[in-house]
Amino acid sequence: MRVWRVSPWDGLLLAYSLVHFAALFWCAATWEQAGLVGRVAQVAVLAGMTAYNIIVVSHLFTHVPWFVSARLNAAVSALNSANIGQSVQAYELMHVRNHHRYNNDAPGDTGTTRDLSSTYRDGENGEHAPLLRYAVGGALQSLRDRGRELLLLVGLGKADTGERVLISLAWRREPRRSRELRQIRIDRVVRWLSLAALTAICWQWTLFCYLPAYFLALAMVNVQNYYRHYGADPDNRAADSVSYYGRLYNRLAFNDGYHQEHHLNPGAHWSQLPAVRRRHQARLDAQPRIISPLPAMLGFLHARRPLLHHARTRGDVRDN
Repeated sequence: MRVWRVSPWDGLLLAYSLVHFAALFWCAATWEQAGLVGRVAQVAVLAGMTAYNIIVVSHLFTHVPWFVSARLNAAVSALNSANIGQSVQAYELMHVRNHHRYNNDAPGDTGTTRDLSSTYRDGENGEHAPLLRYAVGGALQSLRDRGRELLLLVGLGKADTGERVLISLAWRREPRRSRELRQIRIDRVVRWLSLAALTAICWQWTLFCYLPAYFLALAMVNVQNYYRHYGADPDNRAADSVSYYGRLYNRLAFNDGYHQEHHLNPGAHWSQLPAVRRRHQARLDAQPRIISPLPAMLGFLHARRPLLHHARTRGDVRDN
């Protein structure tokens, strides 16, 4: 019987998920015995692990679930919801059905963007939002959203605009719609139960390690997304993202650097992205686009990055 939907190499991503989950409990259990250096190391390691899980592991899962079995995929969604502090199913709805539909668009006639995570959303005069506002402000908003979800879960809150948007992104036909909304609730229950268990082990760890590490991870994820799109042309489907082709990074991050290719074919498995590049090579080479010399997380060091989005302000709009 076939277990893996595309490739058994996805077992590496599953193994990372399990190690991440175990690391949370090991850190909570050893927090009181750790010295200052050990505690700082825990914050740094957990921030890095959570950011990697969001950027690579859970991101890949939202596009191409690993298993043939729906039940196994549901279990992975719940597991990584505990790891990344948010519902993986909700992440899929917002990322796959919103971001990949509107592709980091610039403000249109309505004065805002349709992509809710667009780097232009809080920008002015056709520019990207300032990095700190996007990274830090976005992280703070995510923390507020997680608190709101807890109130909804225990029946003390009511659905706001964000929750209604999320519900609107669910599949329109039954039974898939109900299954997706149910998975969001399951993800959230597992996330909060795991955090309650961790807090019972050591509440000081939750306050002084988990929350700072989670905030740092969210900010790092926002920096990554910012420089995956900064300077790209939002009106050109073959140049609306930034790719990085460094071999070591793409081996360690499961071809995460092939971001323009990922935008061209969001449903492609990570192992197929180099082939997507070869298949679209002529189209990609036909117009200016940004190829970064650095991974997106270090995009702020790419001092001479072209600013293709300035073509919009000159009226030079393309849709190749």
